[in-house]
Amino acid sequence: MDYILIAAGLIGLFLGGDALVRGSVGIARRMAISPLLIGLTVVGFGTSTPELLVSVQAALGGVPDIALGNVIGSNIANILLIGGLTALVWPIRVSGATLRRDLSVMVLAAAVLLPIFLTGAVGRLSGVALLLALVGYLVWAYLRPGDAVAEDHDASPSPAVLVSLGWVLVGLVALMFGARFLVDGATEIARGFGVSEAFIGLTIVAVGTSLPELATSVTAALRRQSEIAIGNIVGSNVFNVLGILGVTAIITPIPVAPRFASFDLPMMLAASVVLAVLLLTRPVIGRGVGCCLLIAYAGYVWLAQ
Repeated sequence: MDYILIAAGLIGLFLGGDALVRGSVGIARRMAISPLLIGLTVVGFGTSTPELLVSVQAALGGVPDIALGNVIGSNIANILLIGGLTALVWPIRVSGATLRRDLSVMVLAAAVLLPIFLTGAVGRLSGVALLLALVGYLVWAYLRPGDAVAEDHDASPSPAVLVSLGWVLVGLVALMFGARFLVDGATEIARGFGVSEAFIGLTIVAVGTSLPELATSVTAALRRQSEIAIGNIVGSNVFNVLGILGVTAIITPIPVAPRFASFDLPMMLAASVVLAVLLLTRPVIGRGVGCCLLIAYAGYVWLAQ
């Protein structure tokens, strides 16, 4: 039964995330927002909704290791797993100048968690600070889009606003049910097999909630829209740290197990720095780099046990 719950949860998260992104992008295109800005905000944050719902459910359900593992593991999977697969599908070409601000925010968001985690808990005050930082970033991104003004090469007509709102509503409902099923199933399996809840959160739950990011980035790569693919990864990582941890901590403070501060968070920070360096120094992230990212992810999962 627990495996059925996990399967149902993953399907709900995948379909719900797809519907949410479909509706969000439709609304954004009606508002004439650029592709990179859509990737960094609407798509990036929209595909992170599963992580938000799962982390809140886990924290309220008394399994904080799954809540934290979901956020940290999702960010690592976004960079190493999804970034690697995206580069394998089609070499990534994005101007470093275009993403400099957003990559800096992603790295700083990861770095600011270090002193918070060392206190042993993410309290409500920290949650408010993280959420305010997210609001500031959103306002900054909207008012100063920088080079993110490239034309949208998708010539298909934009759907009506009501249709897009319908997709958003359907997506949110599917995500809520999917998150509940996934957390319940994963928690019971972890307890039954004696596997730590942190490891389950860092791997199974994290990859499961990252399925919308995977689908979105790979689809964007197939359409040769590197801006959407990378913007999705960077935007999701920013939202995971500032938005998801912020909201979850405001609802209920999250105790931090020592392993997160000593191993998992440094790994997330290192992966963030690697992605930033790659995008800022290389004109193209090819398939060779993509393979290296995938190997690094496999190594992390092995060490995380």
